[in-house]
Amino acid sequence: MPPVTGVAPSAAPDARAPGARVAVLALADLVPASRAWGWSRFVLGRRAVRGARGLRFVKVLGSGEGGGFGVTPSATIQGLFCEFDDDACADAFLADTGPFDAWRRRAREHFSVKLRACTSRGSWSGHRFEVVVEPPGDGPIAALTRASIRPSRARAFWRMEPAAERELEAARGCLVAAGVGEAPLLRQATFSVWESVPAMDAYARTGAHLAAIRASAQGAFFSESAFVRFVPYDARGSWRGRRLEAR
Repeated sequence: MPPVTGVAPSAAPDARAPGARVAVLALADLVPASRAWGWSRFVLGRRAVRGARGLRFVKVLGSGEGGGFGVTPSATIQGLFCEFDDDACADAFLADTGPFDAWRRRAREHFSVKLRACTSRGSWSGHRFEVVVEPPGDGPIAALTRASIRPSRARAFWRMEPAAERELEAARGCLVAAGVGEAPLLRQATFSVWESVPAMDAYARTGAHLAAIRASAQGAFFSESAFVRFVPYDARGSWRGRRLEAR
């Protein structure tokens, strides 16, 4: 697949505003020989990135098979979602001498992107993402949807998943889509990067995804949820064969 360069280095005038909090989404598809090392990162949790400067929030995440959203877990794909005090701390985390390099050196493919929250609703393990930039009028946008699914509603929730996943993978303007989670079936998240707000909204407000949103609102599926939009910038690496680099 040809390179994609749609993740702009500064998608909003203040995307690099000094002193504002920065989130990082990092993905790694580990080589098979590093599977045991990868599983040990789940056990360590926050301690897996000990020493990271300015770290406010971190989750070590698994993924569905192939990096998707299904119930079968991947044996090699991991994600990290972090929030830092500022750009300098995020850069130190992603540097060749930083904590993420342990994943990068063991990966056959990896991707990372820095993010500034532009809208935020709900919480993740009690953590709320502070809005630090204005929503972009144009250019790329990223979305995080995270939920703790009530065990009594899990079967109904997962019945809706296959159609929504197929539509997301085929959606025009979707640059990156990853299904990640803290635990199979019940603690799940979706992260995606889009060429523009209209492209994201066209997916979110139609078809299977819209049906899932309506069903979730009516069915009280979640005990906790977070819905956050970010301005993405400083993308590095590739994911599922698609190169996504812009500084």
